[in-house]
Amino acid sequence: MGNSQVRKKKQTAMTSPVVIAATARHTATLIFFHGLGDTGHGWASSLGSLRAPHVKVICPTAPTMPVTLNAGFRMPSWFDLRSLDASGPEDEEGIRRAAETVHSMIAQEVAAGIPTERIVLGGFSQGGALALFSALTFPQPLAGVVALSTWLPLHQKFPAEAVGNKNIPVLQCHGDCDPIVPYKWGQATATLLKQFMTNTEFKTYRGVMHASCDEELRDIKDFIEKLLKP
Repeated sequence: MGNSQVRKKKQTAMTSPVVIAATARHTATLIFFHGLGDTGHGWASSLGSLRAPHVKVICPTAPTMPVTLNAGFRMPSWFDLRSLDASGPEDEEGIRRAAETVHSMIAQEVAAGIPTERIVLGGFSQGGALALFSALTFPQPLAGVVALSTWLPLHQKFPAEAVGNKNIPVLQCHGDCDPIVPYKWGQATATLLKQFMTNTEFKTYRGVMHASCDEELRDIKDFIEKLLKP
């Protein structure tokens, strides 16, 4: 069996994303990536309710693959997660491949007439990690990044790997009782980003675990409204 056949068995292709079309003339896009084991449907309705009429929302579903951290069980995952230790091994090849997929999604929006400066990337947990990494490895300027309960993958390679988007606004949100992606990871990520980015904000939500809350959703809404004015 050739390599390509083996690889096909390991990972199924992405299903088509959940798209919430703009209800006015489409002039801006939010692409939002879910967390491990979720689908695009998980975030679509709450994001749909907080965006302005001119903003299209795209919530892709990750390909299904075996995840080392979950004993090799197959689930929607943007890349393999190998450890929950900040200095543990990472799936560098998978992270870079996922970022290329994100860059091609941006290209599709550009082809449809939306400039990169009118595109926001966002994500929760593993999806937030993908959004941050994809923005920093993308050469053209984006509108901003929403990074929820997350971290920067391959963090030791930054700032050297940051080819663009060092000056765009980043809203980083984290619950201080998060048992999955520790709050201190969020803090360490915020400290690292501040070293080479000029416009980052880190917001803490008291008593919140690995989840979102109404206050956070309001903050995201305000942030996106500022970035993507009609």
